[in-house]
Amino acid sequence: MTRTRRRRLMLVGGLFVGLAAATALALTAFSENILYFYQPSEIVAGDVPTHTRFRIGGLVENGSVDRNSDDLLVRFTLADCQASVPVQFRGTLPDLFREGQGIVAYGELNESGQFVADEVLAKHDENYMSPDVADAMKDESGESCMPTNMQAKR
Repeated sequence: MTRTRRRRLMLVGGLFVGLAAATALALTAFSENILYFYQPSEIVAGDVPTHTRFRIGGLVENGSVDRNSDDLLVRFTLADCQASVPVQFRGTLPDLFREGQGIVAYGELNESGQFVADEVLAKHDENYMSPDVADAMKDESGESCMPTNMQAKR
């Protein structure tokens, strides 16, 4: 093998090693930043690990909102068609947050089965619901179990 061929082979090999390292780093960073979406029924079934950050979506149950007058702590229950999960949030809720509202919350599940949210998002108008929440609000037959006044207009 001539000197030129050896240099060319070393250059191509170095490029492949660099490309493999960059791909590995990108995939590692990507997998660490994924936020999975779970429904309340999946959480109650035990399909979600504790102390792992994820999103949860559903409807805020009527009569479940409990605000602490001393600080910004709010407790409420988030439900889908089959189950409900208690949620705790410390902070300022969106203006559109209310009972019967479809929301998506970011946070993690603690050992007692309570979802501790660090961010709560509410739908932006009466005609929109997050596709994840809308899917969570369907029963086994694919029919929506949301109250009719809350179903999206098509």
